[in-house]
Amino acid sequence: MAFGAEELRVLRRALALALHPSPVSDADVQDCLRLADAVDEAVSEGARLRAFLLADLARYRAALPGTATGYLALIEDVLCSGYQPGADDLAALRALRGNPVAAALLERCRTIAEQAVRARLSGRSHTSAPAPRRLVPASRTRLLALPGGRSEADDRAEPKPKTPSAPPAKPATPEQPRPVPTPAEVFPPKRRPADPPHQLAAG
Repeated sequence: MAFGAEELRVLRRALALALHPSPVSDADVQDCLRLADAVDEAVSEGARLRAFLLADLARYRAALPGTATGYLALIEDVLCSGYQPGADDLAALRALRGNPVAAALLERCRTIAEQAVRARLSGRSHTSAPAPRRLVPASRTRLLALPGGRSEADDRAEPKPKTPSAPPAKPATPEQPRPVPTPAEVFPPKRRPADPPHQLAAG
C-alpha cells in the first residue's frame, strides 16, 4: 500500500496528535477520517483481490497438467501475499517437479508448511487467555477520539430512546361459580297414587 504526498501529510498529523493530543481544526479531523476510510477501502479491495486469485488458483490446479504454466505463476503470486499452501498444492507441485520452476516452488511450499506446523505447535504449548474481540480497529478508535471529533464517551452519553411500555394487563374477572343442583332437583319425589274412594256398604 503506497501513500501520496497529501496522505502522508495527514498521516503525520494524525500520528502527532495521537502522541501529543492538542486542539485541532475541523478540517484536520475530516482529513483524518477521510484517510481512515481510504485505508479501509484499500484493505477491502485487497481482500477481494486475494479471494479472486485463490479462486483462479483452484481452477488452474483442477485443470492440471494442461494449465501448468498459469498455475505456477498464480501460486507464486499468492505465496508472496502470505498464502499458506495446502495438501492439494503440495501434491500438484510434486506431480510437476520435473519442471525446474515447479521443483523450486515445491521446496518453498514445503518450507512454508513446516514453519506453519511449528508455529501451531508452539502456540498450543503456551496457554493464554484469548484476546478480547474488538469491533473497531485500534487506529480507528484513536482517530475517532481526536479533539473535535466524536469519541466513544459521546456515544455512551447519548440518551437512548425509551421504549413505550405495554399497558398494564387488566385483572381477570373471576368466573361466577355455577349453582349446584339440590338432590330434590336431581331426583324429584315420586307422587303417591290417590287413595280409591270409599264405597258405602250396601244395605
